[in-house]
Amino acid sequence: MKKELAVAALKNGTVIDHIPSEALFEVVRLLQLEDSNVQLTIGNNLPSSRGGSKGIIKVADTEFAEATLNRIALIAPTAKINVIRDYEVVEKRAVELPETLIDVVRCNNPKCITNNEPMSTRFEVVSREPVVIRCHYCGHTL
Repeated sequence: MKKELAVAALKNGTVIDHIPSEALFEVVRLLQLEDSNVQLTIGNNLPSSRGGSKGIIKVADTEFAEATLNRIALIAPTAKINVIRDYEVVEKRAVELPETLIDVVRCNNPKCITNNEPMSTRFEVVSREPVVIRCHYCGHTL
């Protein structure tokens, strides 16, 4: 007998699929979903057709700005976004690493002004494969 766990389909909302399992809860924090009042379904260590395991997040009645979702690319570059309206996928795309990251990453240079003054961090992407980013203020690379 085949057993399967059924999760209700979304009428409207966003599904973030193909998140590396180890990055799932970082994505939850990045999207600030931990204190959200929206209906949220989180699955982790699910089998993936691409091999290994994956995480998935379903957020009901929410569509995120493209810039917000693209911030995920830094920690989950394989993530796929599905926008659902009236139970239908109306948009499907991969996340893309933006050219500039603002308030996504902290500079690990203890002398950087962003670690000593109340201000936003800002990084430019130097390389996408592998991902290398440079602090706008002190030039430190990560």
